[in-house]
Amino acid sequence: MELLRRSLSDCQDTEGNGTTATMMDSLVLLWVTFCLFFFLFKAQRPKNFPPGPFSLPIFGNLLQLNLENPINDLKKLRMRYGNVYSICFGSRPVVVLNGVHAVKEALVNQSVEFAGRPQDLMINHVTKNEGVVLLNHGPVWRNVRRFSLMTLRNFGLGKQSMEERILGEVSYITSHLEKCAGKSMDPQNLFHKAASNIITTVLFGTRYEHEDKFLQLFIQLFQELSKIANGPWAMIYDTFPVVRNLPLPFQKAFKKFEVLKDAVKDLISQHKMSWVPRQPRDLLDCYLDEMEKRDDDSSFNESQLVTLLLDLHFAGTDTTSNTLLTAFLYLMTHPDVQERCQKEIDQVLGEKPQASFEDRHRMPYTQAMIHEAQRVADTVPLSVFHATTKDTQLMGYDIPK
Repeated sequence: MELLRRSLSDCQDTEGNGTTATMMDSLVLLWVTFCLFFFLFKAQRPKNFPPGPFSLPIFGNLLQLNLENPINDLKKLRMRYGNVYSICFGSRPVVVLNGVHAVKEALVNQSVEFAGRPQDLMINHVTKNEGVVLLNHGPVWRNVRRFSLMTLRNFGLGKQSMEERILGEVSYITSHLEKCAGKSMDPQNLFHKAASNIITTVLFGTRYEHEDKFLQLFIQLFQELSKIANGPWAMIYDTFPVVRNLPLPFQKAFKKFEVLKDAVKDLISQHKMSWVPRQPRDLLDCYLDEMEKRDDDSSFNESQLVTLLLDLHFAGTDTTSNTLLTAFLYLMTHPDVQERCQKEIDQVLGEKPQASFEDRHRMPYTQAMIHEAQRVADTVPLSVFHATTKDTQLMGYDIPK
């Protein structure tokens, strides 16, 4: 009898454990189903939002893109959905604009509505939301932008007064190319150093020899940082916040940017030793003057200055050198265009050793070639990302803030 009681008790315990396990399985299944429906519902586009491919929960459309170079995939989506369509990076909706009309409507006709910058991206965290290029629309951005444009213009950027600096670098480039006649070479670093020197004379009042170790390190770090920021690991960082503290390759971007910041801090310290207030030699002096005029809690501070100088240096170097590379490549593959440009230049210059800023008005064909090279180069194919500052409409679609 005792044995029977024990057997019955064991059966009841087993039955109870089985029931508990079944309930746990049901709860887990219910939770997974709830999460799945939640993400699927969340992934649905709002009413009258630009169309686009179906996005997966958590991943969005990330798995449908070649993360090394998504341009071709984005072109295919344009063929299917038109010039304005949407995709998702994780849970973040992204509107992609194609064609002159759509881009002009957003960035020119509705410039204020689309003047914002997306936040919580890797590049925001690397720069700590300082500088000017990636600053979000607002009073700080407006003040820094106004100061930068005014100061750069005062020091001749885009004007004839820059001619001497540019011609000095042109002379160095042509001399170096002549030495390499008949040999193969990669002109990328040569163009980067020349473009860098032109902008550093405006920013720091300094021109570096092309063999200078500081200049070489500066350019190398910028190139490596740009490769990470425009590569797949940055996209993974932006899409999956849970991986941000893991020791993955995007951590190198933070380290390299800190090295660049330390180098610029040293430059600023050296510059302060010879700085005379209200007698500016370059943009750095002007900024120091501005800091002296403003309160301590102003957005004009040394930390902001460091990132601003790096921003302006990168913006003035990378695009110029890449456009030059593209122009050289197309001239090599189109010798008829190269020959016609050479004839026009020879005809205009005559015995003059170098072209001047004013000579461009008498070189319509060469000017056209330069504009075409700028168009084809497409140095920033995805542009700098924008964000809406308020609810708006674009090409018949509703775009929320």
